[in-house]
Amino acid sequence: MSEPSLPPSRDENPAEARRGFIRTGAAVGVAASLSPPLLGSARAAKKHSLKIMQWNHFVPAFDEWFNKKFIKEWGERNDTDVVVTNVGMTSIESRAAAEIGKKQGHDLCMFLSPPASYEDHVIDHRDIYAECERKYGKPLEIAVKSTFNPVTRKYFGFSDSYVPDPVNYRKDLWDDVGYKPDTWDSIREGGARIKQKHGIPVGIGMSNELDSSMALRSILLSFGGAVQDADGRPCLNSRNSLEALKYAKALYTETMTDEIFSWDASSNNRLMLAGKGSLTLNAISVTRTGESEKIPVASKILLGRPARGPAGQLGVMHLMNAYVIWKFARNIGGAKKFLVDLAGESRNAFLASGFYNFPTFPQLVPDLQQLVANDPKASPADKYNIFSDADKWTVGVGYPGYANGAIDEIWKEWLLPRMFAEAASGRRTPQEALDLYSGQVTEIFGKWRARRKV
Repeated sequence: MSEPSLPPSRDENPAEARRGFIRTGAAVGVAASLSPPLLGSARAAKKHSLKIMQWNHFVPAFDEWFNKKFIKEWGERNDTDVVVTNVGMTSIESRAAAEIGKKQGHDLCMFLSPPASYEDHVIDHRDIYAECERKYGKPLEIAVKSTFNPVTRKYFGFSDSYVPDPVNYRKDLWDDVGYKPDTWDSIREGGARIKQKHGIPVGIGMSNELDSSMALRSILLSFGGAVQDADGRPCLNSRNSLEALKYAKALYTETMTDEIFSWDASSNNRLMLAGKGSLTLNAISVTRTGESEKIPVASKILLGRPARGPAGQLGVMHLMNAYVIWKFARNIGGAKKFLVDLAGESRNAFLASGFYNFPTFPQLVPDLQQLVANDPKASPADKYNIFSDADKWTVGVGYPGYANGAIDEIWKEWLLPRMFAEAASGRRTPQEALDLYSGQVTEIFGKWRARRKV
């Protein structure tokens, strides 16, 4: 899934954007690596500062690499004090809103899903993509579709990496009942048998949190439903969406417990590592935590590609690392160069994260398939081999269209988890839940259409 070329803006082409990027970087004395003749003036310039806000990574080794190695070396090379503020994943949105209100704060802010609703408060990140494409090759389609608005022709963010969302399952339990959890039908049938025989449930959240939102979108897409179509028009109210809700109700009734309705983003991790779950959808934080803490059950947990449904086999990304540069940032030029250089470190980021952060510029990790095929920390060593083609089965939250303000608002309002939870729990029939929430989706799209953003 690679983008053939960067879409042109309404008033500039990529070549002009790239020239503008270099001029901007030179103006703040940080474009030395892009423009060698300016090296002397860059080194002689007054020391700069760059402030970055991002999450506390699920894999501590990544923060160790990023905070203690990468930013220090980058700061030395670019005569810049780099300050990183790590915050909990649930605090990013409120912190960002506060900075927008005050028009001051960090230069860079990293989100875990496409931050399209902030489009009016950020610069156009087009020239960063253009410079990266010039240096590293074309980005994956998932990056462009998660940070580009085809209506306004603006890049409202920049993505250096994404996180796939595989199936995590207890191989011993699934082997015991004679099922492989590679289809949604198998997950329902095998999960029911495991629960009946061992009292161990499937754990797929239907709560107002990130993991539930991603997993339920994967179910929706696998049944042929979607929030919007490829042209950005709301299409949730469909027969396929109704079938996905009916399936989710049966899956909950036959294989799960009511704990899933009040989960947080770590609940599925805890369930699996405590040996109390047969299957969940999650990034590799489950298996990596098990390996690092030497939890016995970890060796029994294997990973699988997304389950196949009636309409196909797709998995919505677990996270989309998307940086924005605020319009009010004090060091816009330095922030741009930082993102270009961060993308260039994709292989180190991939290794430091324990295969958590996958590159959106895949050419930068040319040995990815070899790395995931034989990992010395994993048991078995090829546990992570399913990620050899993760870019083929991982899609963004706006699939099959682009992320936009309406998609972002629907995400932040947790409309899909609420819809699935009401249908599965019996508070509403699947049809009633679909009618209610598809109506809300249509209203949200209408609001953003009136703003000329979709």
